[in-house]
Amino acid sequence: MQTKNPVLISFMALMLSACSLSPTYERPVTSANTAWSENSQGTTIPADWWTLFGSPELDRLVAKALTDNHDLTAGIHRVEQARASLKSARSGLFPSIGVSAGAGRTQQEGGNSSDNWSGGASLSYELDLFGATRSGIDASTASLKGTEYAYEALRLVTAGETARAYFTLLQANEALVVADNNQNNAAETLRIIQARFNAGSVSQLELSQQKSSVEQTRASRATAEAAVKTAQNALSILVGDIPQSVTFADDGLDKMQIVAVDAGIPSELLARRPDIRKAEADLVAANANIGVARAALYPSTSLGLDWTIAASPFGDPATTALALAARLAAPIFQGGKLEAGVEQATARQKELVETYRQTVLVSFGEVEDALANLKAATIREEALDAALRNSQQAYDLAQIKYKAGAEDFQTVLNAQNDLFQTRNNFIQSRASRLGYAVDLYKSLGGGWNP
Repeated sequence: MQTKNPVLISFMALMLSACSLSPTYERPVTSANTAWSENSQGTTIPADWWTLFGSPELDRLVAKALTDNHDLTAGIHRVEQARASLKSARSGLFPSIGVSAGAGRTQQEGGNSSDNWSGGASLSYELDLFGATRSGIDASTASLKGTEYAYEALRLVTAGETARAYFTLLQANEALVVADNNQNNAAETLRIIQARFNAGSVSQLELSQQKSSVEQTRASRATAEAAVKTAQNALSILVGDIPQSVTFADDGLDKMQIVAVDAGIPSELLARRPDIRKAEADLVAANANIGVARAALYPSTSLGLDWTIAASPFGDPATTALALAARLAAPIFQGGKLEAGVEQATARQKELVETYRQTVLVSFGEVEDALANLKAATIREEALDAALRNSQQAYDLAQIKYKAGAEDFQTVLNAQNDLFQTRNNFIQSRASRLGYAVDLYKSLGGGWNP
């Protein structure tokens, strides 16, 4: 008949159960406005938000960047490392088992010898009395999530930088075309003035002024050509190609669509942006690490089972032994090392609380900036479009009047320079508006869903 010892039962129940010493996690309180300062209504941002621009070439480039960009590939390997760390942490929940075997020969006096052999198996298991192992698993789980969120944030940034780089290339290409047109127009004007100078109807001053203008347009073209190559290099690196090894299709800035999107409400960013989710995951991991540090202050208990079998010499009956043991180890004095570990883990958790709040505030600011910049860029582009039409008309009229002798050359020169500058400003404003649209899509989370 078996007897039940209530003390033993209570002790075993305590040994086999685990309590957690981690603080109860609570998301830090952050303040947010109920709405954005600039109203933004429109379509819901899709996960492949770059398709909103309606450019097949941009779609191809972003798809290539998300596949071949080396920073992103490195991010995938960081996720793999985090998964391996979690796997290692979970191994603490299971017992460890080992086997051993050996054989030898003993030389005795008189020249006699005997052979012997032995074998054994051991099983050990450390009880998670104070939740150190489970807290470590919680920390590793949160760290894995944080690494995954960081990867998603990197994907979002890579797609955005690829779009911006492509728009920069389109701007550089159009600026080069404008520079060619400016140089041709200046050369044609110089031809007319040279003919009039040869006929004695204009002064050396007018001829020198136009020659200077031609040289300035030639210098501007060289700058524009270098800008094209620089933009090509930046885009090549983003998509994982060797600079100057590939060419890119030119869809044209005027063919890019800018679709209005629904910005939602500020509080939705807490779930929509992967960088915010990453900051919170880091905080959760730090919170769990406090439990790990606290558990180190308490005793650790392990159970062990050892079984051995031995025989000497070979062929003799084997002897076996079975041992069951429990081990209790408790820290007594370590010069404050363990207490310092708790203090360090707690300070780290407090640091990440502020990091999380700062990340949230920065995200709100990025959305507000993108909304304001996109609105201003839209107004600026509309104004420069009208200014460009007027500048072209003024230049054409100045040319006609000058050829008819009804206007002096300085008026033509001023109209020419104004047209050149306005063309470049308009191209820049169009590219800036596209870039601010990218900033808005990114700052809203780019359609990412956890």
